[in-house]
Amino acid sequence: LLVVDRDALGEDGQPMVVGTYRLTREKDAEKVGGFYTAGEFDLGRMISGLPKGTKYLELGRSCILKSYRSRPGTMQLLWKGLMAYVARFDIDVMTGCASFPGTDPQALALPLSYLHHFHPMPADLRVTARPELYVPMNLMAADAIDPREGIRSLPAMLKGYVRAGCCIGDGAVIDTQFDTTDVFIFFPLSGIDARYKSRFGL
Repeated sequence: LLVVDRDALGEDGQPMVVGTYRLTREKDAEKVGGFYTAGEFDLGRMISGLPKGTKYLELGRSCILKSYRSRPGTMQLLWKGLMAYVARFDIDVMTGCASFPGTDPQALALPLSYLHHFHPMPADLRVTARPELYVPMNLMAADAIDPREGIRSLPAMLKGYVRAGCCIGDGAVIDTQFDTTDVFIFFPLSGIDARYKSRFGL
């Protein structure tokens, strides 16, 4: 999924791509050996706990060009495209990795702890980071966290997911290749916030 600014030309003289999403349905994941997130997180409890026939969509590689991140229109276009795709293929659940820049969990203690305490996945479905990659997210006590400060500490894309109603798996994963700290997002479309349903015509 691409957002293109047709008024801005890149070095090749073509309109610039300023926002991206990689969207992977289950049938496409099977062709390449499974979902990307399964390399970092154990999806077994979620898949066995949801009804057979649940339609999954994995979100990945979401990116907005730095100079466009303060422009709300770019994010809204990505979300509108995403929701159009969800409606077209009758998706039930969106999942994937959301990333924090950096690989030092202590520097991310507030946002990781906020997500752990305030937005956990349901226990019977909870996805957990693979044991050999597991990094604890419970780095601060819940009563030491101001929820308003917690949500403000999140990257823009992850903040949007949380506000729309997503939940977070247990444990983070350090991705040294991309210099990020990843968390698992679980986003059942039945639980999407009413404001987002109205905004994107669901």
